[in-house]
Amino acid sequence: MDWLLQYAFSQRASDIHLEPRREQGNIRFRIDGVLNAIYQLPPSVMSAVASRIKILGRMDVAEKRRPQDGRIKTRTPAGREIELRLSTMPTAFGEKCVLRIFDPDTVTKNFGQLGFAPAEETAWRAMIARPHGIVLVTGPTGSGKTTTLYTTLKQLAVPEVNVCTVEDPIEMIVPELNQMQVQPAIDLTFAQGIRTLLRQDPDIIMVGEIRDLETAQMAVQAALTGHLVLSTLHTNDAASTITRLLDLGVPYYLIQNVLIGVMAQRLVRTLCPHCKGTGQIDAALWKSLVQPWPLPKPETVGVPRGCPECRNTGYLGRIGLYELLTVTPELRRLFRPDMDEDALRRSAFDQGMRPLRVGAALQIAAGLTTFEEVVQILPPLAE
Repeated sequence: MDWLLQYAFSQRASDIHLEPRREQGNIRFRIDGVLNAIYQLPPSVMSAVASRIKILGRMDVAEKRRPQDGRIKTRTPAGREIELRLSTMPTAFGEKCVLRIFDPDTVTKNFGQLGFAPAEETAWRAMIARPHGIVLVTGPTGSGKTTTLYTTLKQLAVPEVNVCTVEDPIEMIVPELNQMQVQPAIDLTFAQGIRTLLRQDPDIIMVGEIRDLETAQMAVQAALTGHLVLSTLHTNDAASTITRLLDLGVPYYLIQNVLIGVMAQRLVRTLCPHCKGTGQIDAALWKSLVQPWPLPKPETVGVPRGCPECRNTGYLGRIGLYELLTVTPELRRLFRPDMDEDALRRSAFDQGMRPLRVGAALQIAAGLTTFEEVVQILPPLAE
């Protein structure tokens, strides 16, 4: 078990999967967003490892029929503290365990290291500098929303400001924040958590996720009463966030009142600096990516090669792609119950919003990633 954790840390894994099977159990690591087969164990050893994980995570070792959650705090060989979130699930051949690794170093990164262009950083800082309102970060699971929010809160949490969060679960302990864990078993939901935080004299509130109308209403209430609220939502791009809020049942006039801006984001793998080569990109591919934005085709682009440093994948690490929609008076007028999402998107582009694919194209031109990598994660081009 110790070997497994230390190997995962050295390989920069974000998740460890232990999957029991009839003949041989599989161990897989998720590295830079992609699962890699690492090792196989006989079923008897796999069940012993699962029991050991449950003991470390203070879970019920005897209960094998019900999913459980736990946490482990450990150290790397270099002495850095690492948090792991555990989840078990009963399967046909035993308990499947997933360990999510949270590296506190990610919180110490600045916006430039996360992948923000200078103009994006300026726009984002202007959004989070507002005294009250709602700022949303959107994207699918595993697109780096939580890392962006923690990095943002770390910069906002000065001694003169009270920053409170309500999360499910608390992913990283940050000393500068007052963090509360959602507990559905005792009726401590996101909405109830926000209600509690409003009595705690907060300046900034971070809500882990807006999942339902009650949470959305409480977030709006917090923004209306003079607080800055940061939260996440699962949508494909910035413009569809407004549609999602309307679908949840938030009245359009309240969205007009409180929404400051939306940032949609994705993570793409970056080329390994130790072995990347250079090549050409096909003109038709480039045009399909950037249309209708007239970005010039780069002379050369990066090409993955593969070396021991990147496990022969050609990629090492990940970087963010961002799409920032700042709510202006012109856009606010388009927020209606029968809103035309495409019209909103076009209007946002006219006012300077840069879509995800343009951000991706600029990272390709800079030699940081490849066309093949970005087309896997970009939403389809709107007609």
